[in-house]
Amino acid sequence: MKPNSLRGRLRWMIIALLVLFLLPLAFYSFYRTSDEMAVLSDARLAEAAHTVAALIRQSGLQTFANRDGIIVPVQKKSVLAAQGEVATHESEVGFQVFDRQGKLVLGTLNLMTLPATPDDRSAYHDLKKQHHVWRVFNYVDPNSQYVIRTGDRYDSRENIVHTLWIDHGLPFLLGLPVLALLVGWAVGRGLRPLASLTTALSEREPGSRERIALPDAPRELRPVLNALNEQLARQEDALERERRFSADVAHELRTPLASIQLNLESAMETVDPDEVHDSLAGAHNSVAILSRRVEQLLALAKLEAGAASAQFEPVNLVEVADDVVKELAPVIQRRGVELGFAQQDGLVLVQGYAPALVALLRNLLENSLRYVPAGGHIQLAVAQSRQEATLEVIDNGPGIPAERRRDVFARFHRENGSRGEGYGLGLSIVARAASLHRASIELLDSPQGRGLRVRVSIPLLSP
Repeated sequence: MKPNSLRGRLRWMIIALLVLFLLPLAFYSFYRTSDEMAVLSDARLAEAAHTVAALIRQSGLQTFANRDGIIVPVQKKSVLAAQGEVATHESEVGFQVFDRQGKLVLGTLNLMTLPATPDDRSAYHDLKKQHHVWRVFNYVDPNSQYVIRTGDRYDSRENIVHTLWIDHGLPFLLGLPVLALLVGWAVGRGLRPLASLTTALSEREPGSRERIALPDAPRELRPVLNALNEQLARQEDALERERRFSADVAHELRTPLASIQLNLESAMETVDPDEVHDSLAGAHNSVAILSRRVEQLLALAKLEAGAASAQFEPVNLVEVADDVVKELAPVIQRRGVELGFAQQDGLVLVQGYAPALVALLRNLLENSLRYVPAGGHIQLAVAQSRQEATLEVIDNGPGIPAERRRDVFARFHRENGSRGEGYGLGLSIVARAASLHRASIELLDSPQGRGLRVRVSIPLLSP
């Protein structure tokens, strides 16, 4: 079954409401018109009776009282039409004049067989003659000895009411289809913003973060637009988090996987039991690091969802630095790089999320290890002042030109002429972890004259 469109539903609902509203008004108008017509026709009978009474008083009709009644001939409209005369409705109206003894003095032919009515007072009566019912008015003239009766047929009154009903109802019936077309056009024009919204959604590029905007959007549609834009933004954020997580996995697992591969290859190439044992132990240690790295990646994924801020706790930056140095020790040894670690006595506590801080420092050191040549030097420092704690990583690698330091935190950014994967993804993770802790990152020149100095300042107060 094909579902009804919103336009069709609105069109038929409006038409149904109009019909339900207009039909009672039409019936009410019909009954009111019938009542008014009855009152008007009765008034016409009374007026005609008074007119006849006035004429009688002026003409002295009493001279004919001793003679047979004067009968006024009345022709049916069919007979008049056959004679070529104007077809009137005179056969449907008439009058009679009686004396006080009930003798007919004057009257029309069509009322001759009507039964008599009381003549002691003026009143309206319904009388039946053959197949017709007559409405008559008896007027007792107090100034003469005559009773005047005027009347008309009910079917004549009904014809007038039916004619009025057709004149008023037929335009409504004929105009209803036109009204349906106009309502359909009006509904379609009113729903045009929905069509514009449909077009905007269909033309929207996948992954676009631009808000959907409709010029002159109706007030009722603006909450829908706002909710839709918010939902699309949340969806794009979720997709971006998935993409980042996939890239982070590839980036973060590269080092432990490479260490495992190197240790296994070393074990396969030697027959010395001690070397095999050392290589397998190194591989086992790398597997443990890989397992811990996966756990940290899953925890770091919460950074994207904003859930990690609810899990802040005191974190000792000295312990974080010790753990990262121990984890990267095989890589540092293999690269032939000298690592110096300067730390402040005691604890350096900050309110933070440990996995994020570990990822921050590890990526800074891995970035330096990737670019410092063999025999190079890396200095790691952890310090604390009254308002903040600082992490510094200083190397004597090629460094980053000052004019390009602002761009290195972009995802997948790679410096021209750089080896390896560049600074992009690792420093992007650093930036996200720093943002979570409201920390600032500075890229400075190395005090050794060559290389890069990265300083991360973390507020001691809870973010």
